[in-house]
Amino acid sequence: MAVTIAVESPLQDEVRALVAELNEVLLALSPPEACYHLTVEQMAEPGVTVWIARDGDGSAIGCGALKRHSQQVGEVKRMFTRPQWQGRGIGRDILARIIDAAQDDGISELVLETGDQHPAAWAIYEKAGFNRCGPVLDYPESPYSIFYQKQLGRASSAA
Repeated sequence: MAVTIAVESPLQDEVRALVAELNEVLLALSPPEACYHLTVEQMAEPGVTVWIARDGDGSAIGCGALKRHSQQVGEVKRMFTRPQWQGRGIGRDILARIIDAAQDDGISELVLETGDQHPAAWAIYEKAGFNRCGPVLDYPESPYSIFYQKQLGRASSAA
């Protein structure tokens, strides 16, 4: 079945349900104080772009977002693919869109925080060139968090 990925508003009932499902998954793995969720309202703020993956029937099956913190730093947020769709490259494809958009915006560094029990996510980030690092932005050090960063930049010609 064909999957499409497009920039969409998170303020749709179906996307709200997808994000609620993501929150349930995360809260089952980490204590609430170690979960740094953006609400759908925060996802709709200027400076945040949200991609939604949809199956051939038009149902929302995955999401991811780019939150711009400055002209130099962007953050990968709200990456999720519904369990029955995992393992099909949807997360990888959403992440590629986020990286491309960040590069197009001239962002030089992407960062993210993910949980300590998400090895499938780690594999996606690492295959995309992200490296583990210490805490990023204003996240605290936590045994429940794994941090990643990726330097971006377009190839430049020698002067």
